[in-house]
Amino acid sequence: MKILGERAADDEVYKKILVEMEQETFLEKKLHDLELTRTIAMQTAPQIRLIQNNDTVMVEKIQTTIVNTIPLWKSQMVLALGIAHSAEAAQAQRQVTDITNELLRKNAETLHMATVETAKESERGIVDLETLQKTNADLIQTLDDVMRIQMEGRQKRQAAEMEMHRMEEELKRKLLEIR
Repeated sequence: MKILGERAADDEVYKKILVEMEQETFLEKKLHDLELTRTIAMQTAPQIRLIQNNDTVMVEKIQTTIVNTIPLWKSQMVLALGIAHSAEAAQAQRQVTDITNELLRKNAETLHMATVETAKESERGIVDLETLQKTNADLIQTLDDVMRIQMEGRQKRQAAEMEMHRMEEELKRKLLEIR
């Protein structure tokens, strides 16, 4: 009877140790996950700040262009009119015609390029198919890896359980021999 009482006490101790080991493993995994999340969060803040800085720089550049270019254009128009009045009518007409032709050609080329680029971008999806294929392949690989790891863990636990059962039986036999 004394042996049975000790066996029950030993079983409780083993159970308590197993529970504590499981809790420790769980806490280790949770702590690791939190550390990973913290690192990602620390990386995200500078990334957002870089994007904000880029946006600010571009807004300032656009504002500077508007503030400086429009007055420049106005002053150049006044100068062009002054030159046109001081030059001969024929030469002024030739220059205006040449500039107009050049401007029309450049604008036509620029319009063509801008329109083609706009059409290309408007027809492009918000995410490229190659990106979706890559993320899908990675997700499938991840799922396969997780299933493999879980299967390996299950097999190891089963093997350990069988070994522990064998050890328990061996211990029981030895205890019975001692009696």
